[in-house]
Amino acid sequence: MLNGQKILITGGTGSFGKKFTKKILEDYDPEKIIIYSRDEYKQYLMQKQFEGYDNIRFFIGDVRDKDRLYRAFDGVDVVIHAAALKQVPAAEYNPLEAVKTNIQGAVNIIDASIDREVEKIVALSTDKAVNPINLYGATKLVSDKLFVAGNAYVGDKDTKFSVVRYGNVSGSRGSVIPFFKSLLDNGAKKLPITDERMTRFWITLDKAVDMVIKSLKEAQGGELYVKKCQSFKVTDLAEAMNPGAETEDVGIRPGEKLHEVMVTNEDSRTTYEYDDHFIIYPNFDWWDFDKHFKAGGKKVKEGFRYSSDNNTEWLSAEDLKELLETIDIVY
Repeated sequence: MLNGQKILITGGTGSFGKKFTKKILEDYDPEKIIIYSRDEYKQYLMQKQFEGYDNIRFFIGDVRDKDRLYRAFDGVDVVIHAAALKQVPAAEYNPLEAVKTNIQGAVNIIDASIDREVEKIVALSTDKAVNPINLYGATKLVSDKLFVAGNAYVGDKDTKFSVVRYGNVSGSRGSVIPFFKSLLDNGAKKLPITDERMTRFWITLDKAVDMVIKSLKEAQGGELYVKKCQSFKVTDLAEAMNPGAETEDVGIRPGEKLHEVMVTNEDSRTTYEYDDHFIIYPNFDWWDFDKHFKAGGKKVKEGFRYSSDNNTEWLSAEDLKELLETIDIVY
């Protein structure tokens, strides 16, 4: 469905936006890709990265600015909403700014999409939106709810909103891998572990992009997609990056969780399992289950919870050591 389409990516100069753009240009033939973001320097760098392509446009704008979104969305077929204020400490210190971008920005995206008759919108979510314990997670939970509910307001238009949820991308800026590597590069002998019980999911940008494309192709509006991933212990990651060295237990940080949770017990009532992902279906009167349900899914048991600590697929320190050679580490 992406061939001949006009695709707009909010926050498109980020890691996801660049990887998604590269994938679409390699595998599809879009009419146009519009990178919508507010940082002119990052746009300049991305323009250099994709020199030679005549179907990429760069649009300076902020998701807080509804008028600018209306202009940018004119004629657009597909929107990927990746823009957000994502740093947990920054959101705690600047709560109203996080609300303006992550919540009011979502409202603006929904309104502009419906009024400009965009066909498909996929909003990126995060594990932190599940049972949130920090402001960033709380704003993303509201954003997720808004995008699902947005399907009730499209009227007779063909606009469809869905959500894709995943955790920290392996090697992404601000995550544990670049943090450990920076310490080791500067001569650290011990790696700090906030809690020896801590676990995380392993997901690469490529897998995240693939899940978004799957949602674009399949979603009927209202679904929340969760990619199945392997889990790892942070202590095993430390061993993979610094074999045989000691670690130091420094205590859990404010706003940090022991485990990444993607599907809650409460979500299990409307969650179905597929080969490589789960779908949390909407629980509203406007959702026609018989008409829009994707065949092949198996209802999970009530009380099911998908978390990095109760996973059935695990990576060992040796597995992690091999995988670390295959990813880009962003500082």
